[in-house]
Amino acid sequence: MKRYFITGLLIWVPLGITLWVLDLLIGTMDSTLTVLPAAWQPQAWLGVRIPGLGVILTGLVILLTGMFAANFFGQKLIDWAEALLARIPFINSIYGSVKQVSDTLLSGKGHAFRKVLLVRYPHPQAWSLAFQTHLPGEVVGHLPEEHVAVFVPTTPSPVNGFYFFVKKSETVEIDIPVDRALKYIVSMGVATGGIPRNGQS
Repeated sequence: MKRYFITGLLIWVPLGITLWVLDLLIGTMDSTLTVLPAAWQPQAWLGVRIPGLGVILTGLVILLTGMFAANFFGQKLIDWAEALLARIPFINSIYGSVKQVSDTLLSGKGHAFRKVLLVRYPHPQAWSLAFQTHLPGEVVGHLPEEHVAVFVPTTPSPVNGFYFFVKKSETVEIDIPVDRALKYIVSMGVATGGIPRNGQS
């Protein structure tokens, strides 16, 4: 009886969580329809609310934005807008940080995460995956030895975590791509494929 119950859980738990995430995403994207004038909203001329239409609108906006940004004039306009944001206090730090992380996660061309490291966290007997980031020049002169800046992401959400300065001698650099390390973190280590040791594949 217990075996059957656990088998049922193994089927329904991932399915239920998947449906819950999809419902959350679709509901969030459906809220984009509220930016349209009331007379243009599908519910006004269909007479009924159809879930998922916001997904189409969101996808269309993202696609058109990408097409616009791919041409010369679009890129110039985006560069001008980013330069404007860079001059606004507080906004520039938020936008710059988010852009660096999104470039790294989505395009693989960003430099927010430079290397994948192993660091001693949360205690000296444990190792955690970390990403080497930028070490501020203002900090370097206050550290007695060579340090590196690391970001230790939380599982399963890599957008949250902890930012530390640690001795370079107390880190271990591992030769794997950032996106693969992120896959290990998001999957809580369930993702297939081992982490190679130094000099090994």
